[in-house]
Amino acid sequence: MSPYPLSPTGTLVDGKSKELDLSRKLVLLAIFCLAQFLDSFNNSALFSAIPALDIAMGMTESQSTWIISAFQLTFASFLLISGRISDVYNPKNVFIGGVAGLGIISLCVGFVNTKIPIIICRALIGIASSMTIPSALTLLVNVFPDPLQQARAIGIFGGCGAVANVLGLLIGAMFVQWASYHWVFWFVSIVAVPVALGCFFIIPSQIARTTDSLEPGTAKWKSLDLIGVSILTVALILFIFAVTSGSTDGWASAIVLVPLVISIIMVFAFAYWETLVPVEKAAIPPRTWSYNNFSVLFAVALLPFFWWSTIFLIFTTLWQDVFHWSVISAVIHMFPIGVLAFATSFTGPLSRILSPKWIILTGLSLCMIATVLLALGGGKPEDYWPYIFPAFSLGTMGAMLTYTHTNIAIFQAAPSSMAGTVGAIFNGALQCGSAVGLAAITSIETSVEATHGGPQEYAGRAAVFWFLCGIIALEIMSVSIFYDRSTDHKPQPTHIEPMHPTQHSTPSDEKV
Repeated sequence: MSPYPLSPTGTLVDGKSKELDLSRKLVLLAIFCLAQFLDSFNNSALFSAIPALDIAMGMTESQSTWIISAFQLTFASFLLISGRISDVYNPKNVFIGGVAGLGIISLCVGFVNTKIPIIICRALIGIASSMTIPSALTLLVNVFPDPLQQARAIGIFGGCGAVANVLGLLIGAMFVQWASYHWVFWFVSIVAVPVALGCFFIIPSQIARTTDSLEPGTAKWKSLDLIGVSILTVALILFIFAVTSGSTDGWASAIVLVPLVISIIMVFAFAYWETLVPVEKAAIPPRTWSYNNFSVLFAVALLPFFWWSTIFLIFTTLWQDVFHWSVISAVIHMFPIGVLAFATSFTGPLSRILSPKWIILTGLSLCMIATVLLALGGGKPEDYWPYIFPAFSLGTMGAMLTYTHTNIAIFQAAPSSMAGTVGAIFNGALQCGSAVGLAAITSIETSVEATHGGPQEYAGRAAVFWFLCGIIALEIMSVSIFYDRSTDHKPQPTHIEPMHPTQHSTPSDEKV
């Protein structure tokens, strides 16, 4: 154990180790953003490839949804255990292992040509990707301890994910049209493997130091809530399977009701199990939800990726399958999303000036206007400029405002010592919202199209957007009612136990 205390950046404060210089910080930020880029790219690039995959592997629409959902499910589920590992073990090693695993699995999946193996490989890619985000956020918070710098860094980090959503569509479209969908996976491998090797030398060990890293290895392993994570993972898989199967097998059928009921029971079982597990071991300690605004921010985090995934899924298939646009043409028409998302990501410092509540409500309101426009028009090529373009513009700015400032606010709501776990919970909410949402909208669209003209008509897609409007309305009401502004712009909690903002520390608190 080091006899010297650690500074907020993880460097020793006795003068034997100095804080990183600005150029080193920027290099590290670029590396962490690249990991975020690859994770988002892995998700979005396949939207362009879905029509080609459907033809090559003989997939139905419900089966092709699982190519996206398999990644999101394992990514969201294993984020919890990955976040805990990042807080307990050395986050540098976790980050490098995740990036390396992502590259190796992507290389292998590029040679797969059948639907079941590719879905399994996508699930494995989700596990590898889940190791990169919590560890990257843990390292990011250590590199940028100043609240203003941290807000900027987190905003840029999130913005790279948003840019990857559109660049993923473009790069995936180029591979599909001029090579093959296999190169979508090989591209990730080509980028990830060298980055993983370089990180051994680029990431300094001092920013990865944690107090838990000084514990014996056996004690660390015992502190991981493997049972809780397993329960939650199975519950999510059963729930997605039930929602996805509802439109094809009937909502009253046993194949839908049985897994649906079991999944709900398992979610309650997970919540109860977390109350029995020691706090230092729990994947999501129950007290986490009592931090100021944490619960409402978690609920808001379910929306942004759901909104973007809905847009990508609806319009890539509509434009290619119904309008018969080329895959490149379809992606170019989505390009405003990437430009505006990246520009909006630089609004992070606004959270230090204005209340995040009003920024998040502004973002949600823009998403509502955009979604109403998409529900009213979009079923014909000539609807692009009067309906779709303004909806993409407003909705992208709204979703990015919501994403960026929810991300910043949720990190400020919990102690910095929980950065890995908080990052896991936040990103898990993003992916769970998207995975569950995609399953729900696929079911809604298929059900409506069965009685309203089939997939050639816009009725099913319009029903999806009206459903999305209802979700956004619930989010607006939740933030308006439950968000408490009393702790805005105040320092992060420094104690493990949540404390009401009106309470003051006592000698016993300081001793703890």
